Amino acid sequence: MKTVGRIVHVCGRRMLVVAVDASQLPPLSATVVDRRHRPVGRVVDLFGNVKRPYAAVLCADRCEPQVGEKIFSR
Repeated sequence: MKTVGRIVHVCGRRMLVVAVDASQLPPLSATVVDRRHRPVGRVVDLFGNVKRPYAAVLCADRCEPQVGEKIFSR
């Protein structure tokens, strides 16, 4: 499992904005899980500055993770 990053914002009920480490960019459509290995959603977009990118994660259901939590990809 690789670390995707930390959640910086929850948009609505189903979208997370995650600050990503530039050296470990997740691929698009990567499955994202929380620290308990429960599925959260999928990476749908990568955006922002090259040095400080962000990822948009679309949650499968309601977003359970809170701001500041780390999320991971399989």
